[in-house]
Amino acid sequence: MSSDDKLSLDLLDKVTVRKRARMVAIGGFMVALAFGAIVGFIGGRWAGVITFLIVSLPVVLLAMSEARRTVWLEGSAVNVRAFGTRTVDLFTADGLDLLVTDLRGARTVGLFVRGNKKAINVALSMYSGVGGRELGIYQLRRLADTLAGRGDTPGLVFSELLVAQLRAEARGVAPAERPLYRLGSLAPAGRMAQKLHPDAVSKFVTSLD
Repeated sequence: MSSDDKLSLDLLDKVTVRKRARMVAIGGFMVALAFGAIVGFIGGRWAGVITFLIVSLPVVLLAMSEARRTVWLEGSAVNVRAFGTRTVDLFTADGLDLLVTDLRGARTVGLFVRGNKKAINVALSMYSGVGGRELGIYQLRRLADTLAGRGDTPGLVFSELLVAQLRAEARGVAPAERPLYRLGSLAPAGRMAQKLHPDAVSKFVTSLD
């Protein structure tokens, strides 16, 4: 397999990812300091220090993981690396879902793939207001072709969705009118992460031109 076959699926550039991770870490430290101060006031200095460490450590690890995270497509396999590497082959994946996450005013639409007891969320687009970011044309095209190669209904549905997204972009349709934005808007607000029902995704895709 040639190195040219390895295609980055990172939605955000590294500078933006590291900035977001840094903000997560700072927010976690502030919360940990607050909890540590409260517990320290009640139980003493060492109790406060231990509380700070217990609260801050998971947040720091999360921030480090996000800063290191990178996603790529190699052949038919989607890979994600942070502290380790996970791989799910799109041809043999057990499940395909559309995952919508809502965090800090940004709604992200992702392809959630599961297989071999592993799961990977590939962010396809991120919207805030009526604008945002989307995966590039070549990335969406490769994903659409790979999903179509599964030869089953879920693969074809998601392939058609990505093709419709590409057509909308080629016609110069505004981001808020493109399929991924419209489909992501179907998810109720107020939940950090939720999967859209497969029937709802299929119905939406069949309604597209």
